[in-house]
Amino acid sequence: MEPAAPPVIYTAAEGQLPVNTSILLFAGIRQRAGQARLELSLPAGATVGEMRKVISGAYPDLQTLLQICRVAVDQTFVDDTSVIPENAEIALIPPVSGGHDGPRTGPHSLLTPDTLELAAVLGAVEHAGAGGVTSFIGNVRRHSRGKMVRFLEYEAYGPMAVRALEHIASTIETRYPDVRLCVHHRVGHLEVGEAAVIIAASAPHRAEAFAACRDCIESLKKDVPIWKREVDEIGDEWISQGP
Repeated sequence: MEPAAPPVIYTAAEGQLPVNTSILLFAGIRQRAGQARLELSLPAGATVGEMRKVISGAYPDLQTLLQICRVAVDQTFVDDTSVIPENAEIALIPPVSGGHDGPRTGPHSLLTPDTLELAAVLGAVEHAGAGGVTSFIGNVRRHSRGKMVRFLEYEAYGPMAVRALEHIASTIETRYPDVRLCVHHRVGHLEVGEAAVIIAASAPHRAEAFAACRDCIESLKKDVPIWKREVDEIGDEWISQGP
């Protein structure tokens, strides 16, 4: 746990009405900042791009990471031209790689610090009409990028991660008629050999089941705010790749 640093307060220019804004930080940018959120005072009607400039000025050490972060407002990705609403939930989202204090669930998904069970994921999609059932398990591996892995830590922006998983699952079920999809993902500390993610898909025929499972993991690695901190024999690093 990094020591909390005092928040930097940016004061709006004279004549501009300030709006107090709290920005959530995750993974590498949280670690670099030494705190889990930034507190800013921005001019009313400021855009996301203007907010980035304020953060860069107040936190020069974050500039490099800030450039590769996406911004989410009320758990939805926005671009730099978007105006920041008052009282919005704002988060800086580093490139994802798929903890919080407990499980979060949706109809198709589970985000949990507990051990994942293949039987539970398969049971969510199996039914009498499923001629093909397929699964994908992403495990923590011993060797990565030429180093010996000790353990991993997964961190998630919990509410947005579940929302994104639900969107991915419902989109894929629409793309492939009669497909059922379920995905469970771990957060927190994982030892080598433990499952970080399990996906199961069922369909009347195997081709659709395989395709749905593959599409799910590729979308998860790209769009779900889950990050992986890899701890090896030398040190640690936040990895912007999937499990």
